[in-house]
Amino acid sequence: MGDGKAALNKIEIDRLSKDLEPRNAEGVVSWALKEFNPRVALSSSFGAEDMVLIDMLSKIDASARIFTLDTGRLPQETYNLVDEVRDRYHMDIEVLFPDTSAVEKMVREHGLNLFYESVEFRKLCCNVRKVEPLNRALSGLDAWITGLRKDQAQTRASTRKLEVDEAHNGIFKVNPLVDWSSEMVWEYIRANSVPYNKLHDRGFPSIGCEPCTRAIKPGEDQRAGRWWWELEANKECGIHTHETPEIKVTTRT
Repeated sequence: MGDGKAALNKIEIDRLSKDLEPRNAEGVVSWALKEFNPRVALSSSFGAEDMVLIDMLSKIDASARIFTLDTGRLPQETYNLVDEVRDRYHMDIEVLFPDTSAVEKMVREHGLNLFYESVEFRKLCCNVRKVEPLNRALSGLDAWITGLRKDQAQTRASTRKLEVDEAHNGIFKVNPLVDWSSEMVWEYIRANSVPYNKLHDRGFPSIGCEPCTRAIKPGEDQRAGRWWWELEANKECGIHTHETPEIKVTTRT
């Protein structure tokens, strides 16, 4: 396919998306690698879903591209897992960092822990540390692969296995695990002896930056530990939303 969305009209894209829905996860991954290679990559935060996809990639094409965003605030357990993946699968992991000057400016003006002060400041931090580096990573791709699942959050309930990502210049977004349950993810991990983040064993179903993630309590939603001090439901960092709104903040006095 090579040139991505440009060669297809909306009807063709919808037909292609419907054709992929019956395929299993391995089939969707294989299709994406065949159609978009080398301008396709897995975006991994090294959560349980991403570890399933890394294991699948290693078996289908060990040269497949994988990138991750190092925000500078990740838990040590996540860094440990990145090294474990390198040793286990012998696959290259492209690590992207936020722009140093942007981080310095943000911290100088608003402090190291600005995200606790308001939703506005939290979104600013997410934008600087995650969204902008992601935009750089995707700028050279025709498609990206994610570990999104429909039941992770209400905002993801309508996600399909193949989508056009309008927020990133209309490239394709491939979601092989979209119809998997959490139980299916962990069944795969156990059956294939896939390494995983040890924080999962301590009550962290969803893992982000260390200061912004906590273990959940019995009966809580699986993403309740993300930005746990915010009351709004269906919280997102901006990576998987269709629009990245302009964030206006005022300097501290």
